Amino acid sequence: MKIVVIGGTGLVGSKVVELLTGQGHDAVAAAPNTGVNTLTGEGLAEALDGADVVVDVSNSPSFEAAAVLEFFRTSTTNLLTAEQRAGVGHHVALSVVGTDRLAESGYFRAKIAQEQLITESPVPYSIVHATQFFEFLKGITDEATHDGVVSLAPVHIQPMAARDVSAAVAEVAAGPPLNGVVEIAGPERFRLDELVRTALAATHDPREVRADPGARYFGAVLGEDTLVPADDARRGPTTLAEWQAAQPSR
Repeated sequence: MKIVVIGGTGLVGSKVVELLTGQGHDAVAAAPNTGVNTLTGEGLAEALDGADVVVDVSNSPSFEAAAVLEFFRTSTTNLLTAEQRAGVGHHVALSVVGTDRLAESGYFRAKIAQEQLITESPVPYSIVHATQFFEFLKGITDEATHDGVVSLAPVHIQPMAARDVSAAVAEVAAGPPLNGVVEIAGPERFRLDELVRTALAATHDPREVRADPGARYFGAVLGEDTLVPADDARRGPTTLAEWQAAQPSR
């Protein structure tokens, strides 16, 4: 199959392309640096010519509420329109576990809008909801840091390695449309504050982590299980310790 991966040169997308190519598919990395721009439409028709599946793992360059909403609305609309014209039979999108429970956050409101466009489109689809990546722990920590103190709600989180996310997305892309959502997560569950405390210790980061039940997560208040999937979620194999051991020494 010809499978076009939007965001195919990024952290997850590049691995998805590699995995699908290794399985014998014609996997195409589509991104602005390869001449495909979903915001302007540049290169879309050419990239999707003959495509059976489109995988969207792209992300907004800005997390500011208005900018991220504009990104996902425009990009997804352009993409789905081009897919209909090209006769694409399966649209796969990467989203986030708990998106529908995080509407206070501008970023997650944009993801909700993206998912609504997908479900209302006539293109058959699969949405992959992943928990947060280990690779994003630094961004979560920095967002929660004020005056050198990291304030985080002591809620459950079940993070996973980006390579496991890529493997799950590639598996879904190679299969039939689900016309629904599949959840994926890591093999271990932590408290968010404990997870970040462990991650900071591993990199000798001296910041203090404080458990604060009222701390917001990218603008949203968290419940005990907002960030974790249902019990039947697919599990990636990589543990936090395994992922940490594979990181370049600092």
